[in-house]
Amino acid sequence: MQRARDVSEDQLLEAFLPIIKSHNTKADRLMLGPGDDCAVLNLRDGLTVMTTDTQTEDQDFRRTWANGMVTSGYDVGWKAATQNLADIAAMGAVPQTLLISLTLTPDTPVTWVEDFARGVTEACTAQGAEKCSISGGDLGAGSEISVTVTAVGTCLTPVLRSGAQTGDALVLAGTVGTAAAGLALLENSSSYQLTPGLSACIEAQQRPCSPLASGATAAHQLTGMLDVSDGLLRDAGRIARASCVNIDIDAAALSPWVARVQEAADLCTAPSQNADDLALHWVLTGGEDHGLLATCPADSVPAGFTRIGRVTQPGDAVTVDGKTYRAKGWDHFEATAR
Repeated sequence: MQRARDVSEDQLLEAFLPIIKSHNTKADRLMLGPGDDCAVLNLRDGLTVMTTDTQTEDQDFRRTWANGMVTSGYDVGWKAATQNLADIAAMGAVPQTLLISLTLTPDTPVTWVEDFARGVTEACTAQGAEKCSISGGDLGAGSEISVTVTAVGTCLTPVLRSGAQTGDALVLAGTVGTAAAGLALLENSSSYQLTPGLSACIEAQQRPCSPLASGATAAHQLTGMLDVSDGLLRDAGRIARASCVNIDIDAAALSPWVARVQEAADLCTAPSQNADDLALHWVLTGGEDHGLLATCPADSVPAGFTRIGRVTQPGDAVTVDGKTYRAKGWDHFEATAR
């Protein structure tokens, strides 16, 4: 098996660029793709929105998990694309291109890099962003695998976090809690049989799916929006602070998402825990599902969104059934984030 240390940078590029170039034939904004000093895109209509995000080995993923499952290049590529595409969608924008910086360890198999490229391109296609090009990037060597993606999109008017109004409904498109359940299963070293329900949780952690089209389609009906990358409570708090409002989440409205992770909670619950509490905890605080959390007038919830709470009054707090929930969600630097 050839590894990164066995080939040159040009040979690595030759291994995966055909996958990228094949995907780019569907892009209608890309004038010049990989191969020159810069990419050239035609983004003249509307406003341009940009975002960037990084995945780092042993911080955001493990090559081999405690339960024995392996993270493939396809998994890393899919997730890297999704987390950036979701940010674009959360602005009410349409993804137009991705730029990717990939750092590889010397022992990385060349096939891993090819799978990574397939994961990126197929994540775009599967989630409705087939015209989003991969227009360039960088390739380097390091002591751990790391990938940074910059995404560019376009919109007429962006949907901000700061537009929520008292009386609005809090609504959600996509899913919450499932990726957190999947992470717990991956980190669970005990012996257990994978069922369709447990596999779906792991799939949500390794290859999350975001309702990308809902962002742009519903943008004109929404007053505020962001993607749920760090947990429902933490991200709702960002809308609350930006909009200077209080938000109350209805726990009963979350029951469909709680039901999806109940089997995993039953398996992962420690003797001192309650499985029902753990399932709700994942839904309230688990990140990386990349659903879209938004606010809108209470009498016009957009198609594809479900009402899960309301904006109650001026302030900056988030409550669940009127009460403060102690845990908030994921933070890279906060030791007590969960």
